[in-house]
Amino acid sequence: MKKQIKLFSVIALLFCAISAKAQTDSTFYIKGAMGRLAAHLQLPDLKKGEKCPVVIICHGFTGNQNEPLLRAIADNLVNAGIGALRFDFNAHGQSEGDFVNMTVPNEIEDALSIIAFAHSLPQTSSISLLGHSQGGVVSAMTAGQLGNEIQSVVLMAPAAVLRDDALRGNTMGAMYDPWHAPEYVTMPSGHKLGRNFIQTAITLPIYETAQKYKGPALIIHGMDDRVVPYTYGERFHQVMKNSEIILIPGENHGFGTNLPYAASMASEWLVKNLKAQ
Repeated sequence: MKKQIKLFSVIALLFCAISAKAQTDSTFYIKGAMGRLAAHLQLPDLKKGEKCPVVIICHGFTGNQNEPLLRAIADNLVNAGIGALRFDFNAHGQSEGDFVNMTVPNEIEDALSIIAFAHSLPQTSSISLLGHSQGGVVSAMTAGQLGNEIQSVVLMAPAAVLRDDALRGNTMGAMYDPWHAPEYVTMPSGHKLGRNFIQTAITLPIYETAQKYKGPALIIHGMDDRVVPYTYGERFHQVMKNSEIILIPGENHGFGTNLPYAASMASEWLVKNLKAQ
């Protein structure tokens, strides 16, 4: 499956890669699991033939690639000589797809498509992943699947609580019976949470997959996070043996209390690790 995704992404959208070669800041679409994915590539100034590490940035549940936190991290990385590739998961932002069909497994497929594209770029020397909230779960599980193909990982408020929420029958205020889930439930936000999301979430091997990743990882979690308690971040730190953790007192799920600080913690750690390799 992974090879098929790579082949389709590189061949069907080769024009995107060609276009991006001559640009340091470009927007384009890549084929994902449920349709086209809107993506944005930022590269530092590079000499002809020069390469740089590329960090793929994954947003959270109902989020998008243009959130201030993610943009700040991307800008910090590019200023330090590292590429940043942000994108919208299926049914989010400007990407195609219907939210009712979105699941964590098909977001992992989306991430694999983005990774395939990043590999196709002549400027890419290595690939790392950074994910916020549900994007943190996707990043951790994708890294666990790919192993050494991923250079480093940053998880910001990783939402492994989504499995427990599904088992409790309460996702972001949407109530349901997880064992007899309807076709969809409407969330307070208006999003329709599909049966497939619930059914895949209750058996999702989040930590079991994440622990297969042996490379360097950083977990950042706010201690006042009311959406995903910081104990879920601590659990990732426990199972990912080559990881570090930063707990920020008084910080919330979106890192809105001191966004520049959280963004700098993530980007500085990546710069330190990637420049040292």
